[in-house]
Amino acid sequence: MIVKHTSREGIMGKLKKKIDEKIPILIASAGSGLVASLLEKAGADCVNTFSGARLRANGMGTMSMMWPILDSNRQTLDYTREDIMPAIKGDTFICACLNANDPLKDMRMVLNECKAMGVYSVSNIGPSISYVDKDSEIYKVLTKSGITLDNEIEMLRLAKEMDMVSIGLAFDLEDSLRIMEEAQPDIFCYHAGTTKGGLKGYDSGEPLVETARRTEEANIKLRRIKPDVILIAHGAGLVTPEDGQYMLDNTSCDGIWTGSSTERIPIEKAVYATAKEFTDLRFSVKK
Repeated sequence: MIVKHTSREGIMGKLKKKIDEKIPILIASAGSGLVASLLEKAGADCVNTFSGARLRANGMGTMSMMWPILDSNRQTLDYTREDIMPAIKGDTFICACLNANDPLKDMRMVLNECKAMGVYSVSNIGPSISYVDKDSEIYKVLTKSGITLDNEIEMLRLAKEMDMVSIGLAFDLEDSLRIMEEAQPDIFCYHAGTTKGGLKGYDSGEPLVETARRTEEANIKLRRIKPDVILIAHGAGLVTPEDGQYMLDNTSCDGIWTGSSTERIPIEKAVYATAKEFTDLRFSVKK
């Protein structure tokens, strides 16, 4: 098997062409090769891999990656190489979501490993300190121990220096502006919050209109810093394709990022419904 490789130039060229043609960009997460291949077949521009998606594929919630259940970077690199890359044809590019705060790994070596397997894009989401509320005690403890947004910004900068596509992500406006100013990522996603719905989703009760409002508030300020940045919407009230259409119509985003919406929730529904039909079968009465 020969896995098709891409390049920063090739990725950015395709994305800018879609923007020029007014076609929304789709980034989607995959925790298995099957999901990745289906996303590619459906036309996703980017499939991202991260330990949270892998854990979702095993029935856990995304936030389980915040606990020491596994070596986040090792998990991401291993399943990306063994499950994801062999499953795709190369029509979509892969973005590895990495833990830039890993104290046991030189991120330059991790990025080189990504490039060696054909992954030319990385993000700071897996996991990010931006997940943690700044007024919490755990945030203070983590940052005091050296787990900071600085490390994530430095990794995104390094990725661009290494001719990779950098995708920045943050959960609040403060972190979003810092990443944009200091890392100047090619693509940025304002993460509006955990996707609701399904067995493991968290519903904050926020209506879609508020998700769109907060996202656009961030977009306006982010584009003042880097006018050519590609902006992607994700999370909170954005669950269904109809929600995605609302976000496209009511924000200046260039596309959307789906996780549970095209991965966990559809699998839960389809497998349960089909399995229930089988378990409801009964022996026919013989005459």
